[in-house]
Amino acid sequence: MWEARDKAMKTTSNRDPMAWLDYGSVWLRRDYWESLCERWATGPWQEWSQAAKRNRSTHLEKNVHTSGSISYATHSQKLHHELKRAPTFRELFDRTHKRKGTDDYETYDRTMADRYGSEAEVTWRRNGDDAERTEKGKPR
Repeated sequence: MWEARDKAMKTTSNRDPMAWLDYGSVWLRRDYWESLCERWATGPWQEWSQAAKRNRSTHLEKNVHTSGSISYATHSQKLHHELKRAPTFRELFDRTHKRKGTDDYETYDRTMADRYGSEAEVTWRRNGDDAERTEKGKPR
């Protein structure tokens, strides 16, 4: 969706979502595109968007995540298959926060690993399409 919005913005050379109405993607129904443009043009969405941009530019170290488009549930499922047991919170955290091929965390991730690394009893349990955090077998 970001790509469709970005393409419309570049095509029209206009940051106003209402100017993008005629430049939706072919894979998206026109009424859906118009509804999205109207939503993107609203004050609350614009405020949220600007706040998110500021946060991303201010806290660069918090925006590095090695899992990409793979969800925690998928990582948990793969780890469960590899380990032949449910992965601990730390194992799942390491899989998704360490640089590939190294044992290094990003600065923020190292802080979180130190803070939550002592949770030996915490595991991630697959529940349908979502991963659910459990402690000693009890959902949190």
